[in-house]
Amino acid sequence: MIIATGVIIAVTLAVREGQRRGIKPDDIYDMILWALPAALIAARLYYVVFQWGYYSQHPGEIIAIWDGGIAIYGSLIGAGLVVFFFCRSRFIPVWLMLDVAAPTVILGQAIGRWGNFMNQEAFGRITSLSFLQGLHLPGWIINQMFINGAYRQPTYLYESMWDLMGFVVLMSLRHYPQLFKQGEVFLSYVMWYSLGRFFIEGMRTDSLMLLGVIRVSQLLSVVLFIGALIIWIYRRRQTQAPTDYLDGNPFRERAKLSN
Repeated sequence: MIIATGVIIAVTLAVREGQRRGIKPDDIYDMILWALPAALIAARLYYVVFQWGYYSQHPGEIIAIWDGGIAIYGSLIGAGLVVFFFCRSRFIPVWLMLDVAAPTVILGQAIGRWGNFMNQEAFGRITSLSFLQGLHLPGWIINQMFINGAYRQPTYLYESMWDLMGFVVLMSLRHYPQLFKQGEVFLSYVMWYSLGRFFIEGMRTDSLMLLGVIRVSQLLSVVLFIGALIIWIYRRRQTQAPTDYLDGNPFRERAKLSN
């Protein structure tokens, strides 16, 4: 229910912004119908791959998504592939669609993290009651962070707040004239999220591990942050600069004719 709420809010905001940028609501709705299943499947596959030692011995549990075990990075990869191929078929610039979606996606992530709170998962190391009280958290949050006989760092809350701040920053800046080229709102989202996820992941006790020593999400966060920064710089240095974000869809007339 929490994830569904996040999706509904995210889609509503994306549709409104898409109309301003020359993307039809029907295109966004159609894309979501493909992207959501792909995101869910990819999120599960991502988790299973890095827990293969267990699932290879319990193959019947691979599809038991109701018992937990999905990864946000996997869902982003799955949804990203759908966005790429969908946009190419509808005459919509991929970068523009990613820009429209990025702030709403990070808001959905902020909301979705509260599912971890309800399930008492994605928590951090043992801490003290006085530490949690020092954060001025309400009692119902503190009580829920008493897990397995000890109080835990509310890492789900740290990430939710970081994502919420990212949403506010992106929504506040993306309509400034000539500030963003198409693709740069999305690249900003990637850098913002991966930066916060790197540090928060280091506090968690349930990280997926690579070779038993490397936290997968931390490694991927570093790769994504550096990759997004390099792409940003490279595109800005091209002789023909990318289109401004506020210019919207240059293929909107062609898209109308194709329909």
